[in-house]
Amino acid sequence: MSKHKNLSRLASVASVALSALALPVAGHAEETIKVGLLTVDAGPFALYMSHTQDAAAFAIDYLNAQGGALGRKYELVNQTYNGTPAGAVATVGRLSQQNVAFITGFSSSATALATGPKLASFNALLLDPTAQSDELTGKGCQQNYFRFTINDSMSINALRALVKRSGIKSWSLIMPDYATGHDFAKSFTALVGELGGSVGVTVFAPLATTDFGGYISQLAAKPADGLAVVFPGSGGVAFAKQQKQFALFARFKTVVSANFTSELVIDAQGDSTVGVLTTLPYSWEMPGERNAAFVKAWEQRFKRKPSYADADNFQAYELLNAAITKAKSTDVTAVRTALSGLKTQTVVGDVEMRAGDHQLSRAMTVVQVAGAGEGKGVMKMQTIEPAAVVVPPVSAECRM
Repeated sequence: MSKHKNLSRLASVASVALSALALPVAGHAEETIKVGLLTVDAGPFALYMSHTQDAAAFAIDYLNAQGGALGRKYELVNQTYNGTPAGAVATVGRLSQQNVAFITGFSSSATALATGPKLASFNALLLDPTAQSDELTGKGCQQNYFRFTINDSMSINALRALVKRSGIKSWSLIMPDYATGHDFAKSFTALVGELGGSVGVTVFAPLATTDFGGYISQLAAKPADGLAVVFPGSGGVAFAKQQKQFALFARFKTVVSANFTSELVIDAQGDSTVGVLTTLPYSWEMPGERNAAFVKAWEQRFKRKPSYADADNFQAYELLNAAITKAKSTDVTAVRTALSGLKTQTVVGDVEMRAGDHQLSRAMTVVQVAGAGEGKGVMKMQTIEPAAVVVPPVSAECRM
């Protein structure tokens, strides 16, 4: 059979299985494969909760509609926590006491860095679709930690072409005062320097900030031609709305971002981010029959397009299932070995879980916010950045 026909057949199978998800699957085998789901119910990351839960339910139903793995169905074990590092460690510990060896869901960089060193003692794997700090696959890498989303360096590499094309030499930055914000500020400043420019003002604000007035004043006081923004969650919503009141973005020729505006927050931000260019791990507009089938089934079930968070969470389950199938076992060591170096296809295309640092090598996107009338904004994909362009080499600091 030709490669083209084989891929078409696989896409057809995936389409049928995904289409079956219009209704949930009832019942499960007596000996299920438990997957722990971390969700945050407090603080600036609470807005991710519904996306995390939707993607988990969708993925479990998808896998079970295909028969599960090893003749067993999957079972979701949902655990909420408060979004703090201590809360994450305690929650993963509770899951391990329930014999849950595979854990996914929402992790910030801070919580993932705290949880990673504990995973071996918990005999668990953390399959992370959200945290982006470079440290997680650098000096903080752990054998039982796997990242399925992009990292901060990938965002910087995706922005390189935008910054170069803009011709802008003077930049200001605003970031949250935690790992991802500091990673991005350091990398973006270096990037601008490589291109002959400089960063004049760098502002770090607490992650839970609700009043950005003073920080906006700092950015406005020393004008630059370009502004780079990283601010996730509800803080990003507050900053977007408040900057509009001061017409801050209008002072800059270009505004670029990562972890600031996306499908998760665009409704709350309204039209306050129109024109902003941002890196995202995924766009529903990405090509491929597998993604088209995923988008169709997702819309049928949830009556909306899938966000990057939905896709990255779903992808974690795709890869876990592939690893269990490859290992022919649910033993943690066997699945870890199977997942390390695994090459397969997911909704974002061809991917590889690198053995050297457990970072998923994958494509990502650059999108821009466009006006959608009546005070609304909409995300429009501009480019797809291939893995060969954006994924950095394995860090020499990673010693697993």
